[in-house]
Amino acid sequence: MTDHTPEENKQHAERMAKVQAARKKMMAKKTKTKGLIIVHTGNGKGKSSSGFGMILRCIGHGFPCAVVQFIKGSMYSADRELLVDRFSDICQVHVMGEGFTWDTQDRERDIAAARRAWEKAKDLIRDPQNRMVLLDELNIALRYDYLDAEEIAEFLLSEKPEMTHVVITGRNAPDRLIEIADLVSEMKEIKHPFRKQGIAAQAGVEF
Repeated sequence: MTDHTPEENKQHAERMAKVQAARKKMMAKKTKTKGLIIVHTGNGKGKSSSGFGMILRCIGHGFPCAVVQFIKGSMYSADRELLVDRFSDICQVHVMGEGFTWDTQDRERDIAAARRAWEKAKDLIRDPQNRMVLLDELNIALRYDYLDAEEIAEFLLSEKPEMTHVVITGRNAPDRLIEIADLVSEMKEIKHPFRKQGIAAQAGVEF
């Protein structure tokens, strides 16, 4: 570790004071609040994990919230089990998916499951008591044309309560959802042990 001279430390403190003043000035102008449409997409790991993390943050604030799982419902999820076991009084969890399409091998069944999940999601979003609703892997259902992106967008724009946050996860988010979203994050895969080293999914990391 490099030792710094008193003069260098003084200059650093002065720079940080300027940064702090600029940030306070910027934040003073940020006074509006609204319910956000948030999209987590991309080919990297962490989209659903981020969504569940935001749900836990809402729970920490005491805000009622809800989760609808569109695809991975048949797979074990420690995130989901934690919510069901310990926070069911404040967070509704609805497991509506039956797995990926290569598991069910029945397109009509997959479409029906996605439609049921979306109808449940609409009910939860319409309820102004829910501060946040996580639509986990909705983008996957849209990618396979189980649901219509324009229908989703129109509902969110016209019926979502003003202060309700909706978080949508999954790869290949359609352009229409990206267009209407307030916040879009893309998880980019740079390196993954499954592909590079043949390492299987592990508890506490993937599920």
